[in-house]
Amino acid sequence: MRRRWPGLATGLLIGAALDALLADPPSAHPVALFGSTATRAEHTLWADTRTRGVAFTAACVVPVAAAGWTLAQISRRKRLAATLATAAATWTVLGGASLAAEATRIAEALDAGDLDTARRRLPALCGRDPDTLDAAEIARATVESVAENTSDAVVAPLLWGAAAGLPGLLAYRAVNTLDAMVGHRSPRYARFGWSSARLDDIANLAPARLTALLAAALSPAVGGTPRAALAVLHRDGANHPSPNAGHCEAAFAGALGIRLGGTNTYKGRVEQRGLLGNGRAPTSDDIERAVRLSRLITLAATLISALLAHYLHGRKAQPAGAPLPRSRP
Repeated sequence: MRRRWPGLATGLLIGAALDALLADPPSAHPVALFGSTATRAEHTLWADTRTRGVAFTAACVVPVAAAGWTLAQISRRKRLAATLATAAATWTVLGGASLAAEATRIAEALDAGDLDTARRRLPALCGRDPDTLDAAEIARATVESVAENTSDAVVAPLLWGAAAGLPGLLAYRAVNTLDAMVGHRSPRYARFGWSSARLDDIANLAPARLTALLAAALSPAVGGTPRAALAVLHRDGANHPSPNAGHCEAAFAGALGIRLGGTNTYKGRVEQRGLLGNGRAPTSDDIERAVRLSRLITLAATLISALLAHYLHGRKAQPAGAPLPRSRP
């Protein structure tokens, strides 16, 4: 008995296509509105304790997940409504097109020798201090951001959408946004942001590893080999403070044949990170190759997520000629 293609799977496909064609909504982005609301909640709840941090995380994530669940219940019996709601939510939470566009602009600035423009654009991708970075370090920061955010902004929301529908899409984006806001290793957020950071780590365990495997599988499209990418992933994937980002960055480094990692500075705070890969330092050309690899991973992850949604949520259709079930009197 075949399964009927669900509105969830179709919505994921449409939403991913909208992101590729239109990028993020041009104004009043729902994620930005969520961030503003979370900032107000932080001002109210902040204290230098993990308990307050847990309360803050719950206060921000639970209502978003509840809203997604409510919307899913309202639209569950109407396939078109479910498809449109999922498509809109998917378009809202994905960031693949914006990621590629920002990285490409930095590569173009580096190609033109315009370090000032490249430095000015870098904060849109990562929190690294850009003022003293040279062209090679800007290229490294950009490639690392493309690798990590391919998982965070594309693969993870798609997988959570496939697994848990609208609540999964919206709750994941809330968790990831909170991690970006308060998940830093700073005096203010070391305790308060602990729960947001750990929840984000858990939410990205599977997506980051799928991203790494897809990067290795698709590496021939950017001049690499799966064997080399997997070797770097296995050897260097744990050489990173994050349990997830290192896997993505190591796989990209192996696929592109470059070296990532090293010394990073965030608001004056210096972090020494392990090296990923054993190739040369990245250049602007490698940013463009990383963007190409990210787009291919996006396509593969979209298809995988749609198939997963079909398998998990597709209803079994009645075989041809089978009698319709009778309702009880």
